[in-house]
Amino acid sequence: MKIEKHMTASVHSVGRAQSLSVAHEMMRKYQIRHLPVLEGGKLVGIVTERDLHLLETLRDVDPDAVPVEEAMSAEVYAVTPDDPLAEVVRTMSERKYGSAVVMRGTKVVGLFTTTDALRLLATLTEERKGGFF
Repeated sequence: MKIEKHMTASVHSVGRAQSLSVAHEMMRKYQIRHLPVLEGGKLVGIVTERDLHLLETLRDVDPDAVPVEEAMSAEVYAVTPDDPLAEVVRTMSERKYGSAVVMRGTKVVGLFTTTDALRLLATLTEERKGGFF
């Protein structure tokens, strides 16, 4: 199985210079917890709901004035659509990553999160009723 078949293809992203408030509003609006961070259309990081909350709880942080780049992680686990699902899931588990950004060349084409993995696990367990699950 390839990651492309199980990723979320409709990916929302945020610019690195946009405010924490903008990122937070996007997450609420689309009910997501991860946003790839772009600059000039290129992936430069990822920001999570947890990252935003952590920074926003600090004293004197104005979410309308602080840019996303202050909260994002520049280290992104990026994979290609053809990467094996098992390899991606194993890496995410071993390194405790909450997501993998799926890239075709320099373009973000999808996102695979722990929620996607759990959705797949639920489907597999339903299909195996009476099996070892």
